[in-house]
Parts: sequence; structure tokens; C-alpha cells
Amino acid sequence: MKYSFSRKLNLRLVPLFDVHLVICYLVIGALLWTPVSAGAQVAALDSGRRLAEDTVFTEGRFQSATTAAVVKKRLLEPPANKSAMLNAVNTVAGVRMEERSPGSYRLNMRGSSLRSPFGVRNIKIYWNDIPLTDPGGNTYFNQLTLNSFSEMTFVKSTANTGYGAGTGGQVLIKNIPAKTTEASLELFGGSYQLRGVLASGNIAGAKSASRMSYSHNETEGYREQSAMRRDNFSWTSEFKISDKQQISANVLFADMYYQTPGGLTLKEFQANPRSARPAAGIFPSALDAKAAIFQRNFTAGLGYKNKISAAFSNSTTVYGSYNRVENSAVRNYEMRNEPHFGARTIFKLDKKIGNGNRIDWQNGAELQSGNFNVKVLGNRNGTADTLQTNDDVQTTVYTIFSQLVFDMANKWSYSAGLSYNKSRIAFERLSDHPVLNQPFSFSTELIPRFAISRAFGYNNSIGVLVSKSFSPPTVAELLPSTGVINTGLQAEKGWNYELMGKINSLPRLQIETSVFTFRLKDALVQRRDESGADYFTNAGGTRQSGIELFTRFNYIRRSSFIETGWLTASYTYSHFRYNEFEKDGNDFSGKVLPGIPSNTISVWGDAYLKNGLYLVGSYYGASSIFLNDANTVTAHPYHLAAAKIGYTTAIKKIQVNVYTGVDNLFNETYSLGNDINAAAGRYYNAAPRRNYYAGAAFSFAK
Repeated sequence: MKYSFSRKLNLRLVPLFDVHLVICYLVIGALLWTPVSAGAQVAALDSGRRLAEDTVFTEGRFQSATTAAVVKKRLLEPPANKSAMLNAVNTVAGVRMEERSPGSYRLNMRGSSLRSPFGVRNIKIYWNDIPLTDPGGNTYFNQLTLNSFSEMTFVKSTANTGYGAGTGGQVLIKNIPAKTTEASLELFGGSYQLRGVLASGNIAGAKSASRMSYSHNETEGYREQSAMRRDNFSWTSEFKISDKQQISANVLFADMYYQTPGGLTLKEFQANPRSARPAAGIFPSALDAKAAIFQRNFTAGLGYKNKISAAFSNSTTVYGSYNRVENSAVRNYEMRNEPHFGARTIFKLDKKIGNGNRIDWQNGAELQSGNFNVKVLGNRNGTADTLQTNDDVQTTVYTIFSQLVFDMANKWSYSAGLSYNKSRIAFERLSDHPVLNQPFSFSTELIPRFAISRAFGYNNSIGVLVSKSFSPPTVAELLPSTGVINTGLQAEKGWNYELMGKINSLPRLQIETSVFTFRLKDALVQRRDESGADYFTNAGGTRQSGIELFTRFNYIRRSSFIETGWLTASYTYSHFRYNEFEKDGNDFSGKVLPGIPSNTISVWGDAYLKNGLYLVGSYYGASSIFLNDANTVTAHPYHLAAAKIGYTTAIKKIQVNVYTGVDNLFNETYSLGNDINAAAGRYYNAAPRRNYYAGAAFSFAK
């Protein structure tokens, strides 16, 4: 039996995996029984090596003096259950993903989470060249699941001018259909009533390929009031019109519900970390308020690629998206309707010049526009009550950019880029009479980028990068959950200086490192009031310097009993400080930026035996974290270990993978996704202690 969640937060019992398995069978069956053209590319799976659906690993990437890291699908297993992608993302140096409660994620790239009480802000995210970041600056990263992407690239800080405003960087996600006709199904379950289904199918023809995936997972959660249910569907199709032209269609849909237990004081956290926020003063408990978020996201887009000539090409994407969110919070009940649309086009010249020289010149533009409505009402035991505010929000952002890379035959590479950015937001408070109009227009900014790199030896390189950044406040920062429009916020601006190097010539060993310093002016930082509602202010400035190191080593290859084995490690040092910051009579100059550990280390290793057995393990450690601007409260360091053992085999054309594992092996009591600068000391969101899971995956190819 399992729990499913009705619209009114009531729980009712239904048979386990009933409708979800029906959906899985329909997805797989429709694809496998669809007629394939005579030219279809069909390949049998490598015996015993193809494992579960959409597993991931990290690899570094350093090209044209751009700091990036890639999380890809791999035929090997991650050391965690597949309800979330924290373990995979946190292997990337300089990137930190947190889960405040199941379904509530926060993504931090070099300190960007200062602006994110939950969700993702100040980072631009694209899925198959479609912006998942809305024109208001917010991204619902939790709509993605492990089988809705095949590759995820993290471009840190201001390393690319082609994606507009933002100081945190970009996440570029690809969901690419395979060149074979295949299908897979995976079931898993674990502690705290964790249950999940991953299903996908892929059909490939001579001129077309299509991939469809479905995911369902749910859990009762470690804490009180932390249950979660999520359904995700994605479809990607590519069709080759001619040798030079291709069109693509993409659909991404997510329907999820997750409860929000709220922050605890240190005393409450130590007494019972599994408890939800209790009642305090005039505010009810998270249980009484039935604190939870209902979220639906739908995105659809069309892409067109045209190789105009041997050297000249164009790529264009148009899309439409709709987000509906209801937030039953301790303070109030918020309803958001967020339709938006946009387009992006890039013209690219890629041409060899002279003897061994090459020029790569990209020119393009991106436009996004949205017309949102935000209502804030009273919350009567989890039901929307009296209207407090009603706002229409019109927002438009556009970017025009150019980026040139010149690779010389002598192994030097020069890169320069420039983007022109504009952001307009207008609020219309319909609940006031007369109606209040509040427009915002953030100054047009020219964002330059310069880089030089030099390759030497076999695939080794060193480079320097200098770039400017600009990030205006998001709609959720101008109109936070307090319901008060903040007319005093300014855009944050800064310069990034970076030195990068890569060594890839040693046998089976890859090393990448980056040293950077980022000077940010008018940094946007988060505050929380006594009800837990967030609001924002500009800090005077920050100095964010750091070191990032990534290594990957194929320590064994085809021994007498081990097929292969990899060891991956990353280390991040963050020296992030306020430069000049005074607020409400308090001087925070020189203080450490809260919410970011000074040191993190991630290690991931695996061993695949020739008899089908495999072992996977990981370790993640973080130093202590300051939780407020005054640096008077800290979260203790923690050390997380995970381990998995599994077995793979082939039964005729069916590949089978069964596994079991454990997370938080050391049984740490720790807080993940802390509430920064929280009033009344409610900083702590307890993460699960030791927990277990098991699963089975089946895959098939025609």
C-alpha cells in the first residue's frame, strides 16, 4: 500500500504503483511497438554492462578558458538512491546542492545561494536550449528528475556571455535521444516509505529519433510534515529534414507536492531533529498550517538548426511555459500563476583560417516575456482565506551577445565576448484602490569577457579569464513572501578574475584546477522574519575568492577479476567575505558570507567485477557554516558516506540490475539547507540520518 496526496492535503490509501506502472507500460509499449523505418539504427546491449536508467558521473571540461564541469549519463551506478541528484551534483567542485526537505532544493555555484531561501536564483538553467529560468529570474529546479536529462553542464560564474545577466553561472541540460531503439524500467524503495519508478523508451530511425520518460517518486520524509510526491514526464524528438536542416520538439511536465516542515531553533534541533516547526507567538505550527507547496510546471519548445554553409550555421528555439504554485505557509497562503514565452537564436561562423588556425564566432539574441499573477491570502489551517494582496507582474528581459574564439596553430587561444542586457519589471497591485503601479527598469549593462589559454603537451592547458557580471533582482526578491514590494533593491554587479589549468597527459589520470577572485558590488542577500517569510537587501559588497580542484583516475582496467574501476575527487576552498556592509546600525564588514562552508571535499569510487558484481562508495565532507551575517551562529561540520552493492546480468536481451545501498553511513545528525539570517534562531533543517534503499532495473534493446 502507499499514500497519495489529495488536493486538500488529506491522505488516502491506494494500491502500490497502480497508475504509475500503467503509465510506465504505456510509455515503453508505445515506443517498442511503433514501426521503425528500414534505416533504423538498432544495436544489442553490451552483455552485462548496460545498467540502470540514466545514471550519472562527473567529468571536468576546460576549453577556451571556460570553467565548466559536466554531469553525464554513464553505464555505471551512482552511490545513492535515485529520488534526487544531490550526490551526483555535489561531486562538482564549486557547486553545492542542498535539500531543505524532500523536493525543496537549493543550488549554490560559488556563493549564489545567498539569494535563494529555496529554489534556484541567480543561475540561468536551460533544458535542450529552452530556458527553464523564467523572465522573473526564478527556476524550479525540482521539476527535473534523473531520467529527464542525459547531460548537465555547469558553467561557473561569468564564464560565458551568451546567456545574459547573472553572477552565479549557467546550467546547460541536454536530453538527447539515443541512436538505438530501447526501453527501460526501474523500481526502487527505501527508508521513510521511499518509493519510485523510472521508465523510458527510445525509438531511432534513419531520419528521426524520439525519447520519452516518466518518473514517479514519493516519501513520507524523515521529519514531521515533510512528505513529498512528484510525477515527471518528458518527451524529446528530433527530425532530420535534410542533410543541413533539423527540427526538434521538446515537452517537460512536472506535478509535485511537498510539505515544508520549517526551521528549528538549536534547542529544538538538539531535542528532536525530526520535529516540524512548532507554534510560536501568533504563528501556528507547520502541522497546523498544513505547510506545503503544490507545484505544476509545463514547458514546450521547438528548435530549428540549419547548416547554411560549410562554415555558417543557425540555431533557433522558441518556447512557452506555465508554472502554477500554491504555498501554504505559516504566515500566509500564496498563489502564483506564471505563464511566459520566449525565443533564442544564434548564428555561428566556424571556419579554418590559414594553416591550422580556426575562428569560432557566435552572435545571437534571447528574449523572454512573462505576465504573472501573485495572490497572497490568509491561511486558515491549510486553506486559502481572506485576500491580502493581488499583484499582476509584467516582466521582460532580453540579451544581445557576441562571442569570438580564435584558436591558433601555435596552440594559443584568444576569446572575447560582449553582451547587452535589459530587464523591465512592472507591478500592478490590483487589491489597492486606486490601483498601484510600480515599474522597475534596471540599467542597461554591457557585459565584457576576455580569456587567453595555451595548450601544451598532450591535452594539457592553462588559461586566464576576466569577465564582468550583472544580475538584477528577481520578481520573488522584489515581491517576497512578506507581500511587501521592495522598491529599494538594486542590481548586483561585479568582476571575476580566474586562472585555470588542466593536466590530462598522465596515464589514466585527469587533473583540473581553478583559482578565482570575484568582487561583487551591491550583493543581494536574504533575511527572514519571525514567521519564516523571506525578504532581501543589498550588501555593500563582497570579496569571493576560492580554489577548486578536480581529479579523476582510472585506477584499474581489466585485471583478472575487475573489469574497471574509477576514483573521482573534488575539493573546494571558499574564502568569501563581506567587503563593506552596514545594516540597521550593524557593521558586518570583513565577516564571512553565511551559508557557505569554507572547505568541502567529495570522493567517489567504484569497482566493477567481471562476474557482474559491483561496489560503489562516496564521501562528502563540509566544514562549519556560519548561519548569520554577524557570524555568531554556526552549523557544525559533517561527514557523509554512502555505499552501494549490486549485481548485473543479461537474460537473453533483457539486462537486469539489482542493488541495495545505504546513505549517511556514519549516522550523522546534521542540518542541510539552513535558513540563513532567520529570525528567532530558526536556522536548522534536519537531514535524514542513516537510511537504506534497494531497487531493480530492467532494460531492453531491439
